[in-house]
Amino acid sequence: MSKQLLIFRHSKSDWGHPQISDFNRPLNTRGTKDAPMMGKRLKKRNWIPNQVFSSSALRAITTANLVCKEIDSSPEDIIQNEFIYDATCNQLMKIVNHLDNKSDKIALFGHNNGITDLVIYLTDADIYNIPTSGMVLISFPFDDWNMISKHTGEIVFYDFPKTSANHDE
Repeated sequence: MSKQLLIFRHSKSDWGHPQISDFNRPLNTRGTKDAPMMGKRLKKRNWIPNQVFSSSALRAITTANLVCKEIDSSPEDIIQNEFIYDATCNQLMKIVNHLDNKSDKIALFGHNNGITDLVIYLTDADIYNIPTSGMVLISFPFDDWNMISKHTGEIVFYDFPKTSANHDE
């Protein structure tokens, strides 16, 4: 069976408290609305991951929790990975290549610039910047995560909040 990787950029975060570290920044009001909305869009597409990985940064794990609630996936099953925070494309590839082959559909919640760079690396897509709450589903013609490499993926869909004209919310 082929592998599918959903790459999801965390939702909009709150910059209003300079005393809070970047790692501990919460979502702002827009972020707390956009994450569930994108989860609903994902559910309409009938795409449910076997596993969910998230950066352990507050804004990423909160986004993952809000999305998982909408797709009836247990937030308790989210695997937090501190290495996703501030990861480069190469670092994210190491994570992808070591995913468990028992899972064919995996969601990864992370941060820019790494996740946009990863999508471009995997698909050769002409995407400049994945916006907050943006998600890209990539399909690979392999049954082994270790075989995934440069330009081996194909984008199934790319969606973000401001494409709402194309959706019935």
